[in-house]
Amino acid sequence: MGKADPRMAVKNGLHQTVILDAPDTVLIERNLGKRIDMITGEIYHVTFNWPTSIKVQKCLEKPNGITEEETVKRILEYRRVSHGILNSYSKKYHIINADQPSIDVLSQVLSHVQSRHRSIAPYTPRIILHGPPGSGRSLQAALIAQKYRIVNVSCGQLLKEAVAAETRFGETIKPYVESRQPVPDIMVMKCMAQRLSKLDCSTRGWVMHGFPQNVRQAEVLKDAGFIANRVFFLDVPDDAAIERLTMRMTDQVTGERYHSIYKPAPSSEVYGHCKINPKDSDENVQTALEVYHANVIELEQFYNPVIHVNADQDPHTVFEYIESCVVNPLPKETNIFI
Repeated sequence: MGKADPRMAVKNGLHQTVILDAPDTVLIERNLGKRIDMITGEIYHVTFNWPTSIKVQKCLEKPNGITEEETVKRILEYRRVSHGILNSYSKKYHIINADQPSIDVLSQVLSHVQSRHRSIAPYTPRIILHGPPGSGRSLQAALIAQKYRIVNVSCGQLLKEAVAAETRFGETIKPYVESRQPVPDIMVMKCMAQRLSKLDCSTRGWVMHGFPQNVRQAEVLKDAGFIANRVFFLDVPDDAAIERLTMRMTDQVTGERYHSIYKPAPSSEVYGHCKINPKDSDENVQTALEVYHANVIELEQFYNPVIHVNADQDPHTVFEYIESCVVNPLPKETNIFI
C-alpha cells in the first residue's frame, strides 16, 4: 500500500492490471496479526496461519509499523490515491475480492491474466447445477446460496413468480405453466436474463438450476454473456430418483412435505391430508428422466470441464463436496468425478 504515481501507469503502458481489494476492517485485522520468523523471514498470522512448531513460535516477532494507528494511516493514504490510479488505467484494470482464501485469489488472478476477454467486474461465483429430477438440485442451490450469500436462481420458480405477478409477460407464459408444457426458450431466456442482469446477481454471484436443459439453451445463455465458472452434474441412479420423487407427498393443510420411506406422515390423520403432486407420477418422472438423459452428454461436452458429484448420499455430504470445489481452484482435468 505504498505511494503510487498515477502518471507512471500511463507512461509504462501496462496491458493488464489487477486490483486486490478488501474491506478496511479485514485489512486492519490481517496487518495487526502479522508475525515474522526472524530466522527464515517467513510471515505468519496469529489467526490465519499460526505455526504448529513451538520452536518456530518462539522465533516470531511483531514487525515494525503495524500498529492499528499506523495501519489505518496507510490505508487512508492508499484510498486517497487509488481513484487517480484507477482513472489512469481506464478500463484496463480488474478488481478481485481479496477477502477470501489466498489460493482462490491466485486462481482468479491467473484466470484473468490468461483470458483473452477481460472484464472490469469483480469476481463473483457463477454456478450451474445440472442433474436428473430427484438429484437434489434445489436443496444444494439453497445451501450454496445461504453459505456464500449469492442469489439462488431457480428457472421454475422465476416462471411461477412471473405468472403470480400477473404482468404482461406472466400472462403470456401462464398457459404453458398451468398446463405443465415447456415454455418457449425465447420466453424463458427473457425471464432468466432479467433476473441475472440485476445488481445482486452481478455483484454477489448466482447459483442456477433448472436451466439450461439442453445445448441450444446453453448456447443462448452463453451468447447473452452469462457464463458459469463452476458447472456441477449431480448424479443419481434412475431407480433412486424415482424412489425419491414418486413417494413424496405434501400435507394440504400445513404444507409440510413427507416421504413414504424417509419421512412418513406422523399419523393416519395427517396421511389423509397428504397428496402426491401430479408431476411426481411414475409416468411423468420417467418422461423427465428420458429428457434429461437425451441431453446430458451434449451438455457435458458443451461445459467441459465439468464436475460430477455422487448425489446418491446424504445431502450434507453432497454439499461438502460441492463446497470444496467452489472454494478451491477448478482442476484442469476434464470431467472430474467426485
